[in-house]
This record gives sequence, structure tokens and C-alpha cells, in this order.
Amino acid sequence: QVQLVESGGGLVQAGGSLRLSCAASGGAFNSYYMGWFRQAPGKEREFVAAITRSGGSTYYADSVKGRFTISRDNGKNTVYVQMNSLKPEDTAVYYCAAHSRLRLAVTAAGYDYWGQGTQVTVSS
Repeated sequence: QVQLVESGGGLVQAGGSLRLSCAASGGAFNSYYMGWFRQAPGKEREFVAAITRSGGSTYYADSVKGRFTISRDNGKNTVYVQMNSLKPEDTAVYYCAAHSRLRLAVTAAGYDYWGQGTQVTVSS
């Protein structure tokens, strides 16, 4: 079973950038598909980005495409999301998630393991 710990959240002005990290332990990291999700107050958790086990393929929500980049370093057991051109509507708690099924997933139900989340606040 893999444990996930996010870091890198904070307060940033609109137009700024942040890089979130998610460190994994307790499992074979390169056997997991990884994803990032976010949840704003009063809203459901929504998909942000996902990456395959090798890092060779990625997928993004339309709302972040062109602004966010997901990547992973299997040697460091870490997945990242670089967030550029941040907007106030990007404000949320960001979670990383993992699963070991056969293909990339874009819904929360498709993931089995979750981190505790890290807060991102974008001021206007």
C-alpha cells in the first residue's frame, strides 16, 4: 500500500506559479498511475491531471490545459504538477492520488490511494 504526502501549496497572486510535489512511500512507485485532483469549498473533487506509470503520457482537464504540467520522477518516487498563469478559480485543496489498474483514470473513483491535500490560494 502506498502512502502519499503533498507539499508546495501556498498563497500566490493571479498570474503567478506554484509547483506541487507528492512524495510516495510504501509501494513500487513505478507501478502506479498518478493523478492530481482539487476540491474547492462547497464543490466536488475534480480531476486536474494524470500521468502514466512511465511518465510517457499525460492527460489534463480542459480548465488547466496549457497552464499546468504533470510530471514524475520514478527515481525519487515523486509526482509533480507545475502550475503557471494561476487564476483565482484555481483556489482549492489539491490532492495527489494513485492507482495500479490497467489504464489511466480521470475520475476520483478510479483511484485507490490519496494524500492529505495541500492548500493553494490564488489572490486576485
